[in-house]
Amino acid sequence: MHVRVLGAAAGGGFPQWNCSCCNCRRLRQGTIRSQARSQAQLAISTDRQQWFLVNASPDLRYQIESFPSLHPCTTSLRHSPIDGVVLTSAEVDAALGLLLLRESQPIAVYATDAVRRLLMEDNDLFRVLQRQQDQVRWHRLVPGETTELKGVAGSPSGIRCTPISSGGGFPGHVPVEKSETLDPAEAVLGLLFEHEDGSMAFFPGAPSVRTEWLQAIASCDALLFDGTFWSEDELIRTQGHGKTARQMGHSPMSGADGTLESFAGVQGPRKIFIHINNTNPVLDEDSPEFKQIRAAGWELAFDGMELSF
Repeated sequence: MHVRVLGAAAGGGFPQWNCSCCNCRRLRQGTIRSQARSQAQLAISTDRQQWFLVNASPDLRYQIESFPSLHPCTTSLRHSPIDGVVLTSAEVDAALGLLLLRESQPIAVYATDAVRRLLMEDNDLFRVLQRQQDQVRWHRLVPGETTELKGVAGSPSGIRCTPISSGGGFPGHVPVEKSETLDPAEAVLGLLFEHEDGSMAFFPGAPSVRTEWLQAIASCDALLFDGTFWSEDELIRTQGHGKTARQMGHSPMSGADGTLESFAGVQGPRKIFIHINNTNPVLDEDSPEFKQIRAAGWELAFDGMELSF
């Protein structure tokens, strides 16, 4: 299985367009040892011909152009090697890129019923994905049930996907009365991908690390896990107000029951933080926080990072 990290940052990217925090300011000035990152997005394939996107970020068009394997072939006027999209949530940062795939290109989309309903029944913008019959073919993801990813024409990929409810909530734009009609287990997913002898776990948003995940993750070749915030009160300390990391659906890297502590005994997979917020001090590769995650055996995802197993 081949994995390309198209984007590694949390919502807004790094630097964020309207932010002058220490990290963003120094990146623009060229005074920090770091690199720009677009919003979190993966592309996976078994043959480098048929690709599946994992989420559809607002930066998708730029990310496609930055990766030639996703470019259309030159022998056909309209073509794309992107055969499907797997969504972990209905958050803007995870799903807005679907609107950039509206040019009548058939595509398969894998999502929970709750996510599909929020996008297609409650949002008029997403009707651009219904301009032609079977323009988008939806496939239902059910937490705990494994499904094989197939292209829009039914071509098998050999990649098996098992969604895992991460315990996160529905996006803030969803009215309370609407969310009460939906299954909360379908709000935010972690994904386990398997192909032959290789496997990968992807959890871009998780408010905590559940012990029942650890055995499955320990047997994976790679883990890409929520690296949004370093500390529980990061945003509050940075801007003087806001929510805690867990209130926003993200397990902080540090602290009691943080990600570093929770995964300390998991030695099997290559451990990589992804979905990194622009305020996170680990983005500075000279910082003590960055050195701490490296000492603990973790890496920091970056745009263009590639994995194969």
